[in-house]
Amino acid sequence: MAKNSKNFTFSLPVELMDKVKTYSEIHESSSINSMVREAVEQYVVKLDKAWLGSQMQKAASDPQFMEDLNACMKDFKIADNEALPEPTRK
Repeated sequence: MAKNSKNFTFSLPVELMDKVKTYSEIHESSSINSMVREAVEQYVVKLDKAWLGSQMQKAASDPQFMEDLNACMKDFKIADNEALPEPTRK
């Protein structure tokens, strides 16, 4: 068991658990616990990305934020141009 983990009890549909058990047997390196943990981790990453996207949309509609962002981009334009390679044209 991983450090800093806590046990929880969940109710899941029988059909879903049957599939999880089957895949756990097929992939002998995967335990049911690790499969569920990985699925929850992936779902949380998806939620985090959605939340970050909504925060970015809010920021994009905030005039003060956009003014600050544009000022920052202007201040660092020379440094950014020095660090970035020239784009290749085809």
